[in-house]
Amino acid sequence: MFKPTDAAWERLTDSARLAADRAYCPYSGFRVGAAVLMTDGHYAIGANIENASYGLTICAERVAVFMARMLGIDAKPLGVAIYTPTQAPTAPCGACRQVLYEFGGPELRVIAVCDGPKRIDCLLCQLLPAAFGPSDLDAEGDPVPAAL
Repeated sequence: MFKPTDAAWERLTDSARLAADRAYCPYSGFRVGAAVLMTDGHYAIGANIENASYGLTICAERVAVFMARMLGIDAKPLGVAIYTPTQAPTAPCGACRQVLYEFGGPELRVIAVCDGPKRIDCLLCQLLPAAFGPSDLDAEGDPVPAAL
């Protein structure tokens, strides 16, 4: 399995910064860029894409994960970097956390950077404890009760 170096993680955050330039955000003006690093060493990027019907907007993190899949990258995400041009970093929303869990699992590294000095660097399980995922479904697709 690919073992990312510090340089690989730095490239991931740089890619997220560049991806923000591709955002389509005429309503909020809030640009977000994301990049995912896959277990095979590939990267995929995404940016938020807004819609006048706000419910149809899609976040940068989901665009990046879906882009990796659409590019035929069959590997699992190891980490995601999110960039916002703000003074404080912004963590992924709930929907993005769920998609990241589906494709990357609880040990996915989440890095959020911004224009200020602060950053978030944690595992997805810290942002989404007691997550619901593929292992919570039995063979028939019925929810399996989880012991908390």
